[in-house]
Amino acid sequence: MNFAETLWSLIVVFLYLSYLVVMFQIVSDLFRDAGLSGWLKALWILLLIALPVLTALVYLVVRGRGMALRQQTRAQEAVASTEDYLRSLAGPPEPARQISEAKALLDSGTISESEFAGLKAKALA
Repeated sequence: MNFAETLWSLIVVFLYLSYLVVMFQIVSDLFRDAGLSGWLKALWILLLIALPVLTALVYLVVRGRGMALRQQTRAQEAVASTEDYLRSLAGPPEPARQISEAKALLDSGTISESEFAGLKAKALA
């Protein structure tokens, strides 16, 4: 194999992998889009099978902007849910947690008001 054949093979492999990435993006966008009816999803998939390159180009032109917005929304939701989960694991800050535990003890009658004030002062110190 000479250099030109090797270069051509690399270009063909790159283009094929790029084509596969675009197809997977389109199919995943189709199935995740709640605003699109099942019949339209089926039609897009059928067209992707029958005329793949032309349909992919048309899809990117017609629905490309919405595709990017849906992807951005999903990413923002993922970040927000991750942050909420981490906050739930961390719990409230340490002094606030100590004061809330002392308040629960005060409310249950386990400690007196003066003991609560002492615990509160200790937590804030």
